[in-house]
Amino acid sequence: MQLKQLLIFIVILIPVYTMAQADSIENSLQKERKYISLQSEYQRGHVFATNDFLRGLNTEYDRIDDFQTFSIKFSTQTTGKKLWEQLYNYPAWGLAIYTADFQAPEEIGYPIAIYGFFNGPFRRWEKVSFNYELGFGATFNWRSFNPITNQYNIAIGAGQSFIIDAGMNLQYNITKRIDLITGFSLTHFSNGALKKPNFGINTFAPKIGIKYNFYDQPSFKEQEVPDFRRKNEWLLSGFGGTKNVIFDTVNIDILEKYEGVFFPVFGLSAGYNRQISYKSKIGFGMTISYDGSVNAQVAIEENELDPVDSPFIDKVQLSIYPSYELVINKLSITLQPAFYIYRKEFANQSPAFFQRIGFKYYLSDNLYMGVILRDYAFHVSDYIEWTIGYRFRKN
Repeated sequence: MQLKQLLIFIVILIPVYTMAQADSIENSLQKERKYISLQSEYQRGHVFATNDFLRGLNTEYDRIDDFQTFSIKFSTQTTGKKLWEQLYNYPAWGLAIYTADFQAPEEIGYPIAIYGFFNGPFRRWEKVSFNYELGFGATFNWRSFNPITNQYNIAIGAGQSFIIDAGMNLQYNITKRIDLITGFSLTHFSNGALKKPNFGINTFAPKIGIKYNFYDQPSFKEQEVPDFRRKNEWLLSGFGGTKNVIFDTVNIDILEKYEGVFFPVFGLSAGYNRQISYKSKIGFGMTISYDGSVNAQVAIEENELDPVDSPFIDKVQLSIYPSYELVINKLSITLQPAFYIYRKEFANQSPAFFQRIGFKYYLSDNLYMGVILRDYAFHVSDYIEWTIGYRFRKN
């Protein structure tokens, strides 16, 4: 209870302190011509029972289906200084600090997340806006799976994970500086199979919040939107990562067994995109990859697991995919349904159809880096591709 009380105190205290210091903060922001806001939010909602642990089997709790969260958000309001801001109806973007209580501290702990978010209006009125919000970042402080001390938490296999948040909200301007926010969000926690077990946690919750703006409502700049000239681009990228495999049947120390073995994954991708509008690209591509976990076998040496070498060609896979990209300034969100067209057949393989979803950020006009989650059956994580690439463009 002490942690909950502390969190509530922080959520209340920060906006109050901020309003008290508003004049001095406002003066410094006006000099920099920044439109900065501070927001606090509270959520209480439902945990989807997607695995036995959350259903309450063999845990200290009947069922884990209720949770609450507190968050503090720092955001910048765009005004149309750049064309993409006008195209997305003058969104806000920023950084959030988030903590959650799943009412099971001994088995889940109190996770803390830091993530970036993008809040874009569907529509604006004089004092009201109806918005969508997307967020992605990292979560820490999980009380994760341990085969001895926390053997039932198969949802979270490591002390860290990713957070993906998506939702909608209604923002009402109470005064010149204060907004009331209400809405809902869907949130997914997973480590992308970097460490197993990793069945993940999915939640749904309504939200209520208050936002303080260190500025009066800005006037949005509107410029004539030039006709879009379609562009072609060719992409070449490389990726690397690791994949954790647990061998349940081996007779070995239990801690060593559930540490598993980490296998390398890497590959090259080549693709073509046609940018059909300011916001959208469509295309296709091909990937040749090496998955060290394919048909993996291990030997036991001094109570440790050692991978057994197998032919390199057995682990090579070739796949193709159509592609869609949503372009937001230098950031792109990618969706790619993919198909293996070549791989050696082994027992217990993942399906030939899989999905790639992620984002990339352009460090310069042509050089980019990104993170792509490769999964199958639309919910089972396979591994994460940490990517760096280069594009060649022609109008």
